[in-house]
Amino acid sequence: MAAGAEGDLAGSGDPALADFPAQAPDTRRWCFADQLGPHFLDAPDQPVLLVESRGVFRRRRFHRQKAHLLLSALRHRAAELGDQAVFLQTDTYAEALDRVREPLSVCAPTTWPARDLVLRRPGVTVLEARGFVTRQADFRRWAEGRSRQRLLMDDFYRVARRVHDVLMDGAEPAGGTWNLDHDNRQPPPADGRVDAPPPWWPVEDEIDEQVRADLDAWEAAGDVSFVGDDGPRLFPVTHAGTQARLEDFLTHRLRAFGPHEDAMLSGDPWLAHSMLSASLNLGLVDPADVVHRADAAWRESVAAGDPLPLNSVEGFVRQVMGWRDWIWHLYWQLGRDYRHGNALEAHEEVPGWMGELEAEAVGANCLSSVLSDVRERGWVHHIPRLMVLGNYALQRGIEPLAITDWFHRMFLDGYDWVMVANVVGMSQHADGGVLATKPYAAGGAYIDRMSDYCGGCRYDPKKRIGEDACPFTAGYWAFLERNRERLADNRRMRQPLAGLGRLKDLDAVVEQERLRGTDSP
Repeated sequence: MAAGAEGDLAGSGDPALADFPAQAPDTRRWCFADQLGPHFLDAPDQPVLLVESRGVFRRRRFHRQKAHLLLSALRHRAAELGDQAVFLQTDTYAEALDRVREPLSVCAPTTWPARDLVLRRPGVTVLEARGFVTRQADFRRWAEGRSRQRLLMDDFYRVARRVHDVLMDGAEPAGGTWNLDHDNRQPPPADGRVDAPPPWWPVEDEIDEQVRADLDAWEAAGDVSFVGDDGPRLFPVTHAGTQARLEDFLTHRLRAFGPHEDAMLSGDPWLAHSMLSASLNLGLVDPADVVHRADAAWRESVAAGDPLPLNSVEGFVRQVMGWRDWIWHLYWQLGRDYRHGNALEAHEEVPGWMGELEAEAVGANCLSSVLSDVRERGWVHHIPRLMVLGNYALQRGIEPLAITDWFHRMFLDGYDWVMVANVVGMSQHADGGVLATKPYAAGGAYIDRMSDYCGGCRYDPKKRIGEDACPFTAGYWAFLERNRERLADNRRMRQPLAGLGRLKDLDAVVEQERLRGTDSP
């Protein structure tokens, strides 16, 4: 494709997108803190370099448990490798690399800044990226000739399923259907219980104790600052621990996963979710192994006469090798400037109560409950992120890059490559429709249908005017009015926008929400 032609992918000439060699087994392997699994080495005995950079935590104010998880995982890997690894604890990566006097190889890192760092460093051989099912070069070939609006996840997912032979029956998808998402949108059960046992939980050890002591000392010295509650650690930090959680999920929780994966329960943040996102994003397990094991579990259950529900298995596979891979590849394909999109001209700051996770300052049960969960654990599943936190930011016009940074810092599984496309594109519609064909804005009726948050709330999801007007219901109409012209050409928004004309109290709703702004609802 000629440069500048329609559909040319931003950043496609960047050296960070070049094809890299696959292996370099004779060099010491520099592994970043999100490259901690055995699949990042070319041989079990390959020498390794691990670097712990305190400066990373000084530059940004992360959730306390995120800092703990990262350092614990890195130090556990160093302990596992023993003399096989050189483990340097320094202020910066550059300081550590200046102390290494031998050639290094590194799997291409997961973010633009980190990849720039390794590409300009002499003596470092950069290899193709690992930690995803589909190679970057293969995705670029698939994407060639497609406009940004045609980089569709479902198209990519079907090709990936065929290529990697996951949930396939010959050339056709198992069960005859590629995507069973329509079976996975049920509200929470009437009794408020999903039929799944709690997840497998890790046990902290002396490494965790030392990490906690170091974080306490750094914070007491004023060197770093965190937000959110401290431990206990809820996510694995080793390959073995991740395998234990995966096996527990496949054996005890996968069966119940699908139908209620979009539901929200204030007393059960886990539902039947796999709780593997943080481990996958630390590089503790190969996602190709994860989806093949899910495939094998389904086939074994069918052969045993007690089949796992295909909608649950397919939904999980789609999360790992569909959505996760697609978001990763779009981070590179859409280029460095994608993060600065602001198609809806949103310029509000992240409110202080949100930045500090002050759940008690919020009267709306849904928002208060989700903020409390984030403060306590640094994790909620995808629907509270999208339809409560993201929905609020979208309706209130919070600046997309600012809310992206907030998600990055507050979530244990949040990295730049994870959050840019997910938040800028999917959640905030700041790319004008590259990732999502319409904004993910919804009123209180959606939250009421998909959760138990609205029961006992001071706000009524059916009301848009008055002291008990739901901030999501009223905020939805104010959002549509504010963006009426910007969304006028979106065919999927014609019906919602037409609804504005039927609201006799629209002016009052808009003024009410203007005055409310981003004050804690």
